[in-house]
Amino acid sequence: MASVNDYVARIEGTCGAEKDVIVVFKYDKKDEAVDRILKKAQLKNCVAGIIFELAFNDVSFRLYASGKAIFRSIKNKEELRNILTALLS
Repeated sequence: MASVNDYVARIEGTCGAEKDVIVVFKYDKKDEAVDRILKKAQLKNCVAGIIFELAFNDVSFRLYASGKAIFRSIKNKEELRNILTALLS
């Protein structure tokens, strides 16, 4: 079974009440990561098939077909890791 580290190249930004965190997926795994996330998260809006507004476990985020995701209002790294694990497993 794949882990978060198999998909995530880096995480930018800091966690906190009003902070956004940018997750960049590995280039060779980005398509698989995007597919897995789209299957599990609730789609709220889609712009031209390249920008997806999603929600998962009361966390809203934006996913880009280019291989990036921006999570809003993540409290700590453990919460982010739990969300990514659920989405990518």
